Amino acid sequence: MKSLLIRLTLGLSEQDISSNERSNITNFLAKKYITKKDNIYKFNSKYRAGTLGLIQKDTAYLNVIGENIRDLFIAEGDLGDAKEGDLIIAQRLLGIRGTPRAKIAQIVGRALSYSVAFIIAKDGVKSLVNLKTDYPAGVELTQEVLDTYEVGDVFKINNQENSIMEKLGNIEDPLVDEKIVLAQFNKHDEFEEEVLKVATSFKAVDAANYKDRVDLRDLTFCTIDPVTAKDYDDAIYWDDKKTTLFVAIADVSEYVTPFGTIDNEAIYRSFSIYLPHRSIPMLPRQLSETLCSLQPNVDRLAYVFEMKLDINTLEVINSKVYEAIIHSKRRFNYEEIDDFFEGKLKPKNDSEVKIFSWIKKLRIITDKLKEKRLKVGYDFRSNELEMKIDEKSNIVSTTFAEETPSHSLIEDCMLLANKEAASKYTRGIFRIHEEPTQSKIQILYQELAGIGMSIDIKNSIKETITDIQTQARDIDLEAEVDTLIIQSQMQAKYTPLNAGHFGLGFEAYTHFTSPIRRYSDLIVHRLLKAINNDDKEEGSYVLRNIEALSMAISEKEREASSIEIEFAQRKFARWANNNIDKEFNARITATQPEYKAEIHSEISGARVIITLSENSVLFEDVIIYINKVDIAKAKIFAHVVKNNDV
Repeated sequence: MKSLLIRLTLGLSEQDISSNERSNITNFLAKKYITKKDNIYKFNSKYRAGTLGLIQKDTAYLNVIGENIRDLFIAEGDLGDAKEGDLIIAQRLLGIRGTPRAKIAQIVGRALSYSVAFIIAKDGVKSLVNLKTDYPAGVELTQEVLDTYEVGDVFKINNQENSIMEKLGNIEDPLVDEKIVLAQFNKHDEFEEEVLKVATSFKAVDAANYKDRVDLRDLTFCTIDPVTAKDYDDAIYWDDKKTTLFVAIADVSEYVTPFGTIDNEAIYRSFSIYLPHRSIPMLPRQLSETLCSLQPNVDRLAYVFEMKLDINTLEVINSKVYEAIIHSKRRFNYEEIDDFFEGKLKPKNDSEVKIFSWIKKLRIITDKLKEKRLKVGYDFRSNELEMKIDEKSNIVSTTFAEETPSHSLIEDCMLLANKEAASKYTRGIFRIHEEPTQSKIQILYQELAGIGMSIDIKNSIKETITDIQTQARDIDLEAEVDTLIIQSQMQAKYTPLNAGHFGLGFEAYTHFTSPIRRYSDLIVHRLLKAINNDDKEEGSYVLRNIEALSMAISEKEREASSIEIEFAQRKFARWANNNIDKEFNARITATQPEYKAEIHSEISGARVIITLSENSVLFEDVIIYINKVDIAKAKIFAHVVKNNDV
């Protein structure tokens, strides 16, 4: 709905209205919220759409979406039953002096369209309450109906209709955790039959049918991915004689056409979701793990960036992007390439001899590229949590994966291609990261001063943060301080206009390299193809609703991240519930507004709320005692036993 409202603010073409949106358009026209002129639908000047801000004393401000204008004040008596965060169409109240005002015309979406509730019993009486707040779920059920359910039964709730959509399971069953995190955002794994029918209709790649594509099958491309990966977005090849890097990306746009059956589902999902035990793909597995995936020893369609580098300056002298066909010679995992760099892996055939020869030379280039990049961008230490769970969905082990030379090599190849893609247009999809606000930087400095660090303000934020990171390295708090620095940053997002990427230090940046798992990259491919073909009609078509699409994709990205984080928290809570009254090593990670710690023991990464701190300080190593776990809210409570001075 938000996407529709943004497009109606900017002007929505008749041909861009989906079948699902048609009824809303008809309804809005009848109520005169919108007008139609020359087959373009747009909000009547009297109406605006937005999200409702914080409600105070029965008044609030409407944060208008789709255009940069002042928020609209909604006075007492004009709110109706609207709640904070709801999606609203409001009627502007014209002719009133002072702050621009409006009154609510219609609530078109709740802050949370879906939620999860479960059955509790208090004093022998059952009720249905929100899983995270314990407030009544808003669904009207008789006591007779409630009594047919077991305590702990979990349900997906439609907040628009205040109705139960489905029973997910019981809170006591670890297998329900996955269903809970997906239900909150109405995510689903299965694809409809119509989508699968199209996905299975494509034939295997036959090079004879693609004579217009550049044939790169003789080049020794290879893929390098995590050992568990099934979808291979990217393959690389380095021509050392011509100092040219080839980055080949799965040509998803060849199979997924705009407004087609698969495309509609891909827009809805926008991202693949990765849980410890499985993925929930953006595209049907027939594409994501087979036909689009750049598997070894088979012909695959690719969209290739060919970039010639100046070996001295490491600048791209010239580049071109084109449709090609490749034949990856080998699928490596990161560990294998690291073993090769350490001399532990030897080539087994002629292809591997050639690959290892150019990979060794390419590493010299990417190491220099990284060194150059970090002179203007940032190097944050990020230890990604890897969790293993068993068939009953309980934690088996956790580890932190650290970046290795093989990760670095691939990362800088992809960064180069992404950066080059962004240089090809002035309006499209950009990945931007704005400078942190001064207030956030001041809070960061205060937190660091609290742990005894001396903040020497330099000529630029870059120099100051680099100095902070050096100090953190000296006191062995590199990862912890990097986390604080990251928290002080603005959130990266997708926008139709470039605003630079502060974290990377790039003037322009986009996402080009992962169209199997990110919808943004698919749009970039379509736009670049339109530009290459000088197809202004197709280019205009791709860009027509780019503002709304950029905002929608950014929101979907946050949803996917929330799902992955909360799933891990739910697994940790169940583990902690089996370890109540036990002691563990931990490190204090926050002291404001409440004390928090992270467990670093046989199971690492669990975040804990500290109820008794013994005046612990930030980043202090302590021993904690788990004394309470709330499975429903996925919260672990503990108190500090003592400082860990081991």
